[in-house]
Amino acid sequence: MSSGAGFQALVDLAAKTASNALPMPTEGDESARQSGLGFSLLGRRFVVPMGQIVEMLELPPATRLPGVQPWVMGLANVRGRLLPLFDMAMFFGGSSLGQRKQQRALVVDTDQFYSGLVVDQAYGMQHFTSDSYQEQVEDVPDAIVPFVKGGYTDAAGVSWALFDMQAISSFPRFLSAAVT
Repeated sequence: MSSGAGFQALVDLAAKTASNALPMPTEGDESARQSGLGFSLLGRRFVVPMGQIVEMLELPPATRLPGVQPWVMGLANVRGRLLPLFDMAMFFGGSSLGQRKQQRALVVDTDQFYSGLVVDQAYGMQHFTSDSYQEQVEDVPDAIVPFVKGGYTDAAGVSWALFDMQAISSFPRFLSAAVT
């Protein structure tokens, strides 16, 4: 093959590729996307915005504490820092529906609040288009409703309630973990 024939083959390939390519999206074509960490609790799927969770951990060993509510699982040493662990299913009046090896601690770390909120299972990153957001979400257990700020439906039609971790970190009953 001569160099001229090789060059012509590349030109033909480029033309064929260009004719079959999808057009580049123009500004405004694509819906804004929202992302969060998916998890399940009491048989319901939730998503928490990425900025509200600093990490997700396998359930670390914890030391039980005396004189605390039953939903306080104890303290875990995570990289030299004591992390209080809270069983969210028990806090909301139920029991975990997942196996212990599936449970995960979602770590919240703010200036006033450092805790691991234990959920039944984590599903990893979830992505939604902004137009799939609904203000009202069905089938959320009554005890969890104050912490839900709408929800999304994914491409497969699965509904994910938007859980607000900041709301739980300032909830008076949650902050009163001692038995009185």
